[in-house]
Amino acid sequence: MISHAKTSGRARPVRAAMATLAAIALCGAALAACAPRSEAPPAEPPLAGAPIGGPFTLTSATGETVTWKDFRGKYAIVYFGYAYCPDVCPTDMQRTAQGLKVLSERNPGLGAKIQPVFISIDPERDTPEVLAEFTSAFSDDLMGLSGSPEAVKAAADAFRVYYKKGEETPGGGYLVDHTNIVYFFDPSGQPLAMLPTREGPAAIADEIEKWAS
Repeated sequence: MISHAKTSGRARPVRAAMATLAAIALCGAALAACAPRSEAPPAEPPLAGAPIGGPFTLTSATGETVTWKDFRGKYAIVYFGYAYCPDVCPTDMQRTAQGLKVLSERNPGLGAKIQPVFISIDPERDTPEVLAEFTSAFSDDLMGLSGSPEAVKAAADAFRVYYKKGEETPGGGYLVDHTNIVYFFDPSGQPLAMLPTREGPAAIADEIEKWAS
């Protein structure tokens, strides 16, 4: 009996303490529910402030002179590659075009404000005719640009793009090692993000919508 009495005596304070804690927890929850929620500040684009992009003067596949300023007022997707690229460039351009198609189906207004651009790093072989054939294989909206070796180098430097011509094969062909990043710029020409081409069209559309205001 003595043992039982001691147990009961201890149980009552424990139950009382638990009840008090429960009441405090309920009050805290009520206060939290009533208190105004502080919204997290909007995330900054991953490439905000990066020194990527700059003046260039190149030539389109139709023979027109095109400068970086010509894209002001539109979002721009910029990729450096070459038409004779056996795999990487065609894959990146196909996925980018598919991503823009998904985006245009979701948000036609935004899709109309985006200009995709393909800048050749192989002006020796990428003539206007070759560029036109290459870009039209993916989208009628994809603009192909090239120029003199000096003009192409200046553009690549402004966009922090590396490229290097490989050794020629006995047949005269060669590969070009290069950076394969799909850049996304705002209408003022500032870099926003790198589009995730490896993740597929839907991911590309998501990334564009995330940073396009």
